[in-house]
Amino acid sequence: MRAWAAALPLALVAGCSTAVSGTPVGPDDAGLVRAYFTALDRAADQGPEAQTGFWRTTQHPDFTDLLCDLEGATVDADPSMATLRQDQTWAPQGRGRPRGTVYVVAVLLSVRKNGQAMGQQTGSERIVVLDGSAYGFMPCLR
Repeated sequence: MRAWAAALPLALVAGCSTAVSGTPVGPDDAGLVRAYFTALDRAADQGPEAQTGFWRTTQHPDFTDLLCDLEGATVDADPSMATLRQDQTWAPQGRGRPRGTVYVVAVLLSVRKNGQAMGQQTGSERIVVLDGSAYGFMPCLR
């Protein structure tokens, strides 16, 4: 196993907090967030190329320069929707705050490569609702 594979679950949740705080979410945005994770998992089931395509099309438009190569790994995400809250202070990787409404949700992440489990970790993921669409942030190994 490559060294990066062991670090992938940690990289996916880098900068995550253990507590989920903020304002509860209305049903429309919650539905968009749930649909984002459903589509993410569906793309993972179709393979690394499909999931990379998913992330390219759902990467927040202000952060399209943050796409990464996961070297054939896929990520499944099982969100705990009861924890979904607005996060009004978060900005990715020290950059400016994304346009739209930022949400944080606790997620169980599972990394696979060549059909085999590589690791699993629980953390917080951010999803942004902007102009009626849900956007995320592709995980990077930096």
